[in-house]
Amino acid sequence: MSIAAYKRTISESETPRQIERRVLSQVTIRLEEKAESYDAAEASSDRIGILADGLREALTENLTIWHHLRYDLASPENALPASLRAQLISLSLWIERQTNAILGGGAGLRSLAAVNRSIVDGLAGRAPGPMG
Repeated sequence: MSIAAYKRTISESETPRQIERRVLSQVTIRLEEKAESYDAAEASSDRIGILADGLREALTENLTIWHHLRYDLASPENALPASLRAQLISLSLWIERQTNAILGGGAGLRSLAAVNRSIVDGLAGRAPGPMG
């Protein structure tokens, strides 16, 4: 099956909300796998090693997803209430700042992953779990 046919099949069988949840869930799992060791690392060299071991790619992918979400949220065609759209856009800006801090060696990966997990839970219709 060609890539175009595969994408068409997915878009015909999943709603946009389901696609958002699936994509965000996949990257969130990758962030969660590294969160404990990354935030617990005290030496900059340890954090750089974790970033080089796949975390940088996961963070970049997460940022790309949030950029797409922000673009969609800013669209006049977006059907969400304006106040919710504004809150989610603000959240996407926090994600961007937090990601840049982590890429620079700062802590906070658990918080970033927890926010993602809350959004995934909301997209799945589940009440968010405890943050942290």
